[in-house]
Amino acid sequence: MLRILGLALCSLLTCTQAEPGALLRLGMDIMNHEVQSAMDESHILEKMAAEAGKKQPGMKPIKGITNLKVKDVQLPVITLNFVPGVGIFQCVSTGMTITGKSFMGGNMEIIVTLNITATNRLLRDEETGLPVFKSEGCEIILVNVKTNLPSNMLPKVVNKFLDSTLHKVLPGLMCPAIDAVLGYVNRKWTNLSDPMPVGQMGTVKYVLTSTPATTASYIQVDFSPVVQQQKGKTIKLAGAGEAFAFPEGYAEGSSQLLLSATLLSSELALLQKSFHVNIQSTMIGELPPQTTETLAGFIPEMAVAYPKSKPLMTQIRINKPPKITMKTGKSLLHLHGTLEMFVARRRGKTTTSLFRLEVHFNLKVQYSVHENRLQMTASLDRLLSLSRKSSSIGSFNEKELTGFITDYLEEAYIPAVNDVLQVGLPLPDFLAMNYNLAELDIVENALLLDLKLE
Repeated sequence: MLRILGLALCSLLTCTQAEPGALLRLGMDIMNHEVQSAMDESHILEKMAAEAGKKQPGMKPIKGITNLKVKDVQLPVITLNFVPGVGIFQCVSTGMTITGKSFMGGNMEIIVTLNITATNRLLRDEETGLPVFKSEGCEIILVNVKTNLPSNMLPKVVNKFLDSTLHKVLPGLMCPAIDAVLGYVNRKWTNLSDPMPVGQMGTVKYVLTSTPATTASYIQVDFSPVVQQQKGKTIKLAGAGEAFAFPEGYAEGSSQLLLSATLLSSELALLQKSFHVNIQSTMIGELPPQTTETLAGFIPEMAVAYPKSKPLMTQIRINKPPKITMKTGKSLLHLHGTLEMFVARRRGKTTTSLFRLEVHFNLKVQYSVHENRLQMTASLDRLLSLSRKSSSIGSFNEKELTGFITDYLEEAYIPAVNDVLQVGLPLPDFLAMNYNLAELDIVENALLLDLKLE
């Protein structure tokens, strides 16, 4: 009783707790599509009809009718309704013709229209941890019955015969169809908690936090994703306290996925070492030649130390985990690290460090989906801080390098970052969802994917 009350209480909540992770809200659009697809793909009613005339083990013959067959099964009309704290109430409306030899010796034909109803309880499988639907209380409701039995027969005899026949045939014929359809739906959750690769650096696994909660309008699934490095070390989802919630204003019955900024930060932490670069080209985009002569225009000491122009090599290291922040309409990637410039030497000779700067800069991030993976494209927002940590050319004012370093990051480093980001981030694998159709929106502390059907 306490568990039921707890589920009902949870189902009334429209916001998440202040915990990092991901949230999935399944509206009636997707659930209708999945159940209808399962019914179509399984052809279950036709299969059940084909089995009706076969002798089943332990099944007693129906008194008054032989050579039972079912034909002309009508295309089912499926109606679903959410049941708060429970799952989904399902009604399948269909019709069929039952034929056979009647107790009078002639060919009998019963044309019946009926509703199959059941409550599909949404649970969390104890072994797999996956969502699972289980049907309860299947009933057959007769809507209309027509027969070719002679009209001169006593109505009570006909009604008793029909009632006996239909109540023996239909439940065993139709109720397994509900279970079979749910089996198709449940199988589409199978891969949900499988580890999915983030390039060669690690994996992400979407694990259910608790049993999915059902409200009158949607099913909510809370995830506690596990982000793991290739060597097995788990990256803790830092950032507790950054609340994120589904925004208001989405159409009734629609479905959304909400990915917290904290989750995205943890996934990018897998790629931290991939953001380390060594750049040796002297000609980069629209930049001036990367030589000591160019640097001398900003640091006069360079001309004294290197009167003859030498090519430069630059090394950038990210020494703190990347961090994503999100405000409505804008997402930033924060990078903290060092930028060290060297005088390039001939092959086999040691390079000479000129200076090492500590840098903090932000990148604006745009999101898209390609091949069902979340894609990120970055561009420089601004250089936030620049401080000198070491120098072999003496003291100089590093602030004079602000414009030079900003242009360098934009032209030389950001393209390398975007190459790394092309690996894409995995999205929850459930119900064969096509994320390529989703509409993306940046909200407070999260990225929202408004899920669409084809």
